[in-house]
Amino acid sequence: MKSFWKIFNREQHLPTLNVAMLGARGVGKTSLLAAMYDQFENVSKDLQLVADAGTKSVLDKRLKELKSLEGNNIKFRSPLLGGNDLRTFKFEFGETGTAPSLEINFYDYPGGWLIDPTHLAKVQDLIYQSAAVLIPIDTPALMEKGGKYHEDLNHPTEINDVFKKVYKDLDSPRLVILTPVKCEKYIKNNPSELFTRVKQGYRKLLNQFDSNNLASKVAVVIIPVQTIGSVELSYIEDDKTHNEPIFYFWKLQADSMYQPKNTEVPLRYLLRFLLKLHLDNKPSSILTRIQHFLANNTGKNTNLRNAVSRFADPKSDDVEIVQGSEFLKL
Repeated sequence: MKSFWKIFNREQHLPTLNVAMLGARGVGKTSLLAAMYDQFENVSKDLQLVADAGTKSVLDKRLKELKSLEGNNIKFRSPLLGGNDLRTFKFEFGETGTAPSLEINFYDYPGGWLIDPTHLAKVQDLIYQSAAVLIPIDTPALMEKGGKYHEDLNHPTEINDVFKKVYKDLDSPRLVILTPVKCEKYIKNNPSELFTRVKQGYRKLLNQFDSNNLASKVAVVIIPVQTIGSVELSYIEDDKTHNEPIFYFWKLQADSMYQPKNTEVPLRYLLRFLLKLHLDNKPSSILTRIQHFLANNTGKNTNLRNAVSRFADPKSDDVEIVQGSEFLKL
């Protein structure tokens, strides 16, 4: 494995933080990023998240699709053919009204790579180079019919196997965020059951992280995100032709608009993770490379650190810290 120093690109002017998106094809990785980007300005006035031109083009297209959903039989299914190329979503992050202080790269690999031996090494390398890993979860696949579709659509076993190979002899703390998406129905009806089912569905992975060698190095948090907000699962139809389920959703009201919720919370916890390591002066290759991002040696960085601290402060979100609270509680 290459050194964890590669979390940061030395050739970039800005310190660069990498976040891997680890999930199967069609689970909703791009939709999650699009909603996060779109809603960030609504929840933070002191911080800004600016997408580069290529990222903005892709996310704006997905946002247009999400906002134009109509009718009471909205159909979602895993695409029969996924993309073949790794996509990097680049954002400049910093205090509003000033030059950016940090670049955040979200890596979205083709979901099929997770079960393709010819590309698996690349997936493993991406995870190793990332300070945090975001795992979007297709919530209806996990929750409905006793989790009948969970293994096929979310690939928890394959994800567990990847971490077995990557998280060995870690030299820095890491953050893993389990993010149920398309979860509107379950947050509304019984949030506690959703958290329980996530922990059951990823039991092998969580047991691995709770092992003697990893419990003190890996923070894990469950953060449900409503990427649309105004729809709920209606029913599931098994497509015999393609051997894949089709999930149908309905709008809560005929004129319901796009109303995402908690889309910024994964980013809030990522920043909280970095800030906590900085404040505790933990030895970490992450902090070595972004020392000037949060350091308290200039007025600008003091203001930025205070803005990050306010944004990262605990809110009334539906979140469960599974382990590593020492890395997440300010």
